[in-house]
Amino acid sequence: MDNSSPFFRRRRSRGGASAIAVIGLGRFGGALATELARSGTEVLGIDTDEEIVQSLNGVLTHVVRADSTKQTALEQLGVLDFDRVVVGIGTDIQASILTTSLLKRMGVRSIWAKAISEQHGLILEQLGIEHVIFPEADMGRRVAHLVRGAMLDYVEFDKDLVVAKTVAPEELVGMTLQQAAVRRRHGVTIVKIKGADGEWRPAGAESVVSAGDVLIVIGPVERTERFAALL
Repeated sequence: MDNSSPFFRRRRSRGGASAIAVIGLGRFGGALATELARSGTEVLGIDTDEEIVQSLNGVLTHVVRADSTKQTALEQLGVLDFDRVVVGIGTDIQASILTTSLLKRMGVRSIWAKAISEQHGLILEQLGIEHVIFPEADMGRRVAHLVRGAMLDYVEFDKDLVVAKTVAPEELVGMTLQQAAVRRRHGVTIVKIKGADGEWRPAGAESVVSAGDVLIVIGPVERTERFAALL
């Protein structure tokens, strides 16, 4: 690929802001790259599969077929100029490790890499990759919490800190949050409330909970699940 292309000229003129390269455009990498592009981020997609590359042509800022295990290919694509590089290669663990190792050696500033197993993740961490992603495992845990509880959505921020979306339990209806004493009684904090008008509003001490309100709650895993189960 010619580094004098309009894509590279535009990136450099912007000082490298909000530009991400995604290597490996399978289900995870492809979805990630597409969502980034939709949000207005400049995205360079790289994959070895010509069919995948063609399917994302016009969707991403630029998409190319290249072998990311070759340093010359990465250099020609200018990956060093990107704010972040995401390695979405999963099934080919050797290619994933070789690619991340090359990126690290080249001095890429921020590398995010997908792992498909604990062993894969451990190797990536040993290479010095700070952001190792386990999409299948993370999604499995998230769905497990949703399936067994009454939560509408669930995001885990740490091993014992989650944010959940749930319907207001009946015992809170008609009460202010100060009267309900949710934090003292249940060990969780309500941070947002969505009423019948569909608008989210900040949750304060004087906020009154109505039947059918949707709540955003933050707290430890077990306490949050117990609170969501109060329906």
